[in-house]
Amino acid sequence: MVSQARWNGLLRALVDGGADAVVVHKGRARAIAPDILRHCALVVHLSAGTVHAADTDAKVLVGDVEEAVRLGADAVSVHVNLGSDTEHRQLKDLGTVAASCDLWNMPLLAMIYPRGPRIADPHDPALLAHAVNIAADLGADLVKTSVALPMERMAEVVNSCPLPILAAGGPPDGSDLVSHGTSLMLAGCRGLAVGRRIFSSPSPSSLVARLAAVVHAAEAGTTPHPSTIATGAA
Repeated sequence: MVSQARWNGLLRALVDGGADAVVVHKGRARAIAPDILRHCALVVHLSAGTVHAADTDAKVLVGDVEEAVRLGADAVSVHVNLGSDTEHRQLKDLGTVAASCDLWNMPLLAMIYPRGPRIADPHDPALLAHAVNIAADLGADLVKTSVALPMERMAEVVNSCPLPILAAGGPPDGSDLVSHGTSLMLAGCRGLAVGRRIFSSPSPSSLVARLAAVVHAAEAGTTPHPSTIATGAA
């Protein structure tokens, strides 16, 4: 467990590095020092599950949009695992939250992954395109999903969907995260959603700064070559 002081110190380092948003559950949101959120969006995650469950792919709602509004959230997120035994309930939850988001004018991030006993290849581009379009059909405003393999085919996923797509995690082979992120932005992704690789970094602020440079340069239409970013960050 992380103390509140250490938690806020980590968040300040991420914001100082250029993180655009943090995604946390409602309890953690209450522990964030207010000044941190002056320069960073707060996304309250409404889904939960643990590795100790009988079905580790199951996700349940543990919060609602009204709670997120009271916490001052800028958006909410919901997790769906396609191919899981409880896919039907997770999809229903996504639709229910989307309707509530419309009432409150709250942006909705759908975290949707092909993940479960019925999924042969969770990185299949066609399957990922199916997943992100489900998010669009059910009312999400943006969507986070896994990276297609080979990664060059991520452009197919992006081009199939009307929503901005955030690429989840880092390279599966443990290779350079900044080069990985650059390739994804060149494929048309609109952002990078990274957790453990940043939290476990010796210098989270420096790593976030390098990733932010990739994302924001892509927004400006001037995506630099990975080596330029790596050289520019001490």
